[in-house]
Amino acid sequence: MKAERIDKILSICMGLARSEVKKLIREGCVTFEGKTISDGSFKIPYGCPDIEVSGSPLDLKEHVYIMLNKPPGVICASDGKGEKTVIDILPEGYKRRSLFPAGRLDKDTEGFCLITDDGIFAHKILSPKSHVPKTYLAHLEKPIDIEEAAALFAKGLYLGGEQLLPAALRLVSGGDKPLCEIVLNEGKYHQVKLMFSQLGNTVLELKRTHIGRLKLDETLASGECRYLTDEELLLITKR
Repeated sequence: MKAERIDKILSICMGLARSEVKKLIREGCVTFEGKTISDGSFKIPYGCPDIEVSGSPLDLKEHVYIMLNKPPGVICASDGKGEKTVIDILPEGYKRRSLFPAGRLDKDTEGFCLITDDGIFAHKILSPKSHVPKTYLAHLEKPIDIEEAAALFAKGLYLGGEQLLPAALRLVSGGDKPLCEIVLNEGKYHQVKLMFSQLGNTVLELKRTHIGRLKLDETLASGECRYLTDEELLLITKR
């Protein structure tokens, strides 16, 4: 396996200028096999999995797929135009060229955000033809007639004169501020909030819990992330 300078590897994989890489090395942020690297000319086999940056493993695969438990208040975009984005909050070892969120969550919505640099895969799961379902939990402002609401969701509500694809709705817990689970087969702007607004209700909190059959890792605290396995990627597109 060909050996490369570690500063070159970091520059390529993280999309950083050499000066930025030198700063990371100088500050003792880069380790190889558990040992701190102090010289950017140090050579290692390209593709070696034992590099960490600021305690986060550096993935050297062609493409990466990151599960982020998005916190509220963060923009789901690559460029927030001055506002903090999901890319900004990734640990240094996870950052690389061309990362973007595959699909969007509202600024105040939390939960499963998939970040990747694989445009083909992102298109596959976001294409309307794929109908990859997304599952959400919504806390509502007031009680709901769940049978009537579920029937309307299943039939397909109208937004802006356009009929939505059928969606599933079930009550998780009742009370004055019920918790509902919603499964959508498309992703219109503010869709969940607008659907409940049509029923005369308001979404107080919204969290995405699944993309396809893949569930958000419950061990990830808000703002934490990890790489997906090959098996988990299959769960996203599996019908």
